[in-house]
Amino acid sequence: MKPVAILTDVTRCTGCEACVGACKKEYHLGPDRPWRQKGAIDDLSSTRHTTILSRPGGRYVRKQCRHCNQAACVSACLVGAMQKTPDGPVIYDEKKCMGCRYCMVACPYSIPRYDWNKAVPYVHKCTMCYTRIKTGKQPACIEACPEEATIFGPRDEILALARQRLKTEPQKYLQEIYGEKEVGGTSVLYISDIPLDFLACKPALGETPLPERTYAALSKVPGIVLAMGGLLTGIYWIIGRRMRMQELKATAAAETQTEKAKTADGEKE
Repeated sequence: MKPVAILTDVTRCTGCEACVGACKKEYHLGPDRPWRQKGAIDDLSSTRHTTILSRPGGRYVRKQCRHCNQAACVSACLVGAMQKTPDGPVIYDEKKCMGCRYCMVACPYSIPRYDWNKAVPYVHKCTMCYTRIKTGKQPACIEACPEEATIFGPRDEILALARQRLKTEPQKYLQEIYGEKEVGGTSVLYISDIPLDFLACKPALGETPLPERTYAALSKVPGIVLAMGGLLTGIYWIIGRRMRMQELKATAAAETQTEKAKTADGEKE
């Protein structure tokens, strides 16, 4: 199966939240609640894996996991609970999760959410309905969209369609396919008539995959640790040697004093 992708066309979204409702129904997520951990009732949460953000000018932007080609959450997960599938979706295995929440810190789009209200909490995120995809179905959110504002298919075909729309109506769209190359590319793409930088943790993420950036730093850690270990071992040996020398000198001085005292006592006798 070719890698798949989702394309969201912001100009077609009416904010109806049919995609949100379909996702909730598919995964039995229940009603949204104004929990303390949520910035707003329509924020991503354990009960909302995708959401619609209202923007100035009557624009609506769908937010969901971007399913990065080289996912930072996957590289950050210590136990392999986050996995990037060959088909494109980044999936989550709660049976492996140990609750460290490193994935939440690593994600450049602030997607994963934690179910703080459960005695045994888990991470929640969109999985692009991977089980449906494996059976030949489309994600539930795609089937539910009445305006075809969000569509699904092989990534190369989705990219070709996005480029065609930008070329055909250049006055309608910003000439950018969001997710085509940023952080190594994603499996959820956008075309829009408004900037979408607000979807990321910072305006310009660049094209370098985040795992490569962290590897550049973390790959030096073993060498640094070994060097520091060697340095500290050397310092420990030097200090220890000096202390032993001082002890030997003190012992020798004490013995000399004892010998002198004995000699003086012998002379008196």
